[in-house]
Amino acid sequence: MHAIAIHGGAGDLPRQMRSRAREALYHDGLACALDCGYEVLERGGNSVDAVTAAVGVLEDNPLFNAARGAALTREGAVELDAAVMDGRDQRAGAVAAVRHVKSPIELARRIMEKSHHVLLVGAGAEEFALEEGLALVPNTYFRTPERWEELDALHSGRAAPELEHSPQGTVGAVARDAAGNLAAATSTGGVVNKRTGRVGDSPIIGAGTYARNGVCAVSATGHGEYFMRIVAAHHLCAGVEYRGLALQEAMRETLARLSELGGRGGLIAVDGAGRIAMDFTTRGMFRGARDSAGLRQIAL
Repeated sequence: MHAIAIHGGAGDLPRQMRSRAREALYHDGLACALDCGYEVLERGGNSVDAVTAAVGVLEDNPLFNAARGAALTREGAVELDAAVMDGRDQRAGAVAAVRHVKSPIELARRIMEKSHHVLLVGAGAEEFALEEGLALVPNTYFRTPERWEELDALHSGRAAPELEHSPQGTVGAVARDAAGNLAAATSTGGVVNKRTGRVGDSPIIGAGTYARNGVCAVSATGHGEYFMRIVAAHHLCAGVEYRGLALQEAMRETLARLSELGGRGGLIAVDGAGRIAMDFTTRGMFRGARDSAGLRQIAL
């Protein structure tokens, strides 16, 4: 059984504030990423290839809050975080607070595969990207009119959810390949109006991203500070591994713990048998799932 699940963020944008045409664009963006990752698995590719391919598609789509189209800091800049983890040997790579790397998820993978480190940040991460020949772009490449409007709405006192075109949150993917290997990847622009240098849960291994063969792979989206405080991704997998909880049960318990502290968000996960779980405590979560048993689901 091979399987993949993706998310494009969780949030409270009411359905009535999204046009059908806009919803169709989000649906198509999710479908493109989901099918891209699944095709890697279908061709016999590994789970790391699948999750990085899916997340890369979402990074290039300005509808989502990762790379192009990412949320802006209070000064109007873009700072990006990403992580990838291979469940086979629990190698991981992560990057935080980069401003010029076109594909943060690709840089995170290079850190995992080509360095002795797990997490690189800021200028050091971008120096490594240059050494690896990865594309660097001006910070303006990532900014979109919708994100400028969103930031202006906050600065002027208008509620950001009133903006119909406001992109959604963090993107991520989890997968199990035909050999049973698990992987997780997450990429984000963080929260709008954040302080320069703020880092959320996405690049923190065990908080927003985690994978362990035979147990589960997890990617999170939502209030990153709360996911870090409960080490959410690892907490979910620990429930499966040490307490014998079913994947969905462990996910619900993790989200309940998050809610107890005042945080909200969503999780996607796949276990060692290829079973997928997706759940959230916000009004919605952009998500999709596909497996070799015939499942193909996309929902907002």
